[in-house]
Amino acid sequence: MKVIRLHGPKDLRLHDEPEPEPGPGEALVRVQAAGICGSDLHWFGEAGIGDARLSRPLVLGHEFAGVIASGPRQGERVAVDPAIPCHACEYCLQGNPNLCEHLRFAGHGIEDGALREFIAWPEECLFPFPETLSQADGVMLEPLGVAIHAVDLAHLRAGMTVGVFGCGPIGLLAIQIAQLAGANRVFATEPLPHRMQAAHRLGAQDWLPGQTVDVAFEVAGESAAVETAFSAVKPGGKVILAGIPSDDRTSFTASVARRKGLTIKMVRRMKFTYPRAIQLVERGMVDVRSLVTQRFPLEQAQQAFTLAQQREGLKIVIDI
Repeated sequence: MKVIRLHGPKDLRLHDEPEPEPGPGEALVRVQAAGICGSDLHWFGEAGIGDARLSRPLVLGHEFAGVIASGPRQGERVAVDPAIPCHACEYCLQGNPNLCEHLRFAGHGIEDGALREFIAWPEECLFPFPETLSQADGVMLEPLGVAIHAVDLAHLRAGMTVGVFGCGPIGLLAIQIAQLAGANRVFATEPLPHRMQAAHRLGAQDWLPGQTVDVAFEVAGESAAVETAFSAVKPGGKVILAGIPSDDRTSFTASVARRKGLTIKMVRRMKFTYPRAIQLVERGMVDVRSLVTQRFPLEQAQQAFTLAQQREGLKIVIDI
């Protein structure tokens, strides 16, 4: 099978490897599409993310969909949850599998991801989705799940005002989920005009200095966005930090956060959101399709990642 492996910073290479053999509780999935996420770009550009570093050639990709190729569910079209919890640690037993001490995650560390023709993956992580959704729609269910989890953390109430600082794909999805959760108005900032235009189309308004919000979502991974989020939120409000900074550091003005008595929450992937994500897209309540702006074949993964790193378009999908 064809496989793309990361060998070092900006060094993706095409390999020919045997198909994986499913283990107990796993199914073989024929991967049909995979998205490029911001965290993939950290691996691509820096050969790591945070304190995780490249230790061997790694298959990237954790936003993906395909068709089950073996076993009793053969032929099912599935979106794939990239996170495999242990189900035994205290955090899993407390109902927080996204915080699992032994979590395996596709395309991270030593766990190969989706930029290959076949992957063996636990059946519990394979979520069927209807024929009305494309494989690219299936890819978008993972970032949508992250946006849903971020909004869950905010405990939005009807009539609240929301700020979304950073309008990449997850920020654009957070705009939509916040409105579904009852936000009265959603303000947004984004330095790239084409992304701000997408935010406007999805119902966001420009945030202007001096405007205040009940909840601020920082989805850029940039210090400027963090500072803006903290300055915009009202006293007693919440700041939800979802961005991943390239230098593994997030800072803010402590006096501002302290005087306002803010609640600060960090987004750790997602939990129990796939069924909701599928239903929202199936019913047309969330637009994921317009966020996919470029598609490349697997053999052109290097070009796709280079373009994504330049922040061209919105979501880039690799067809496999």
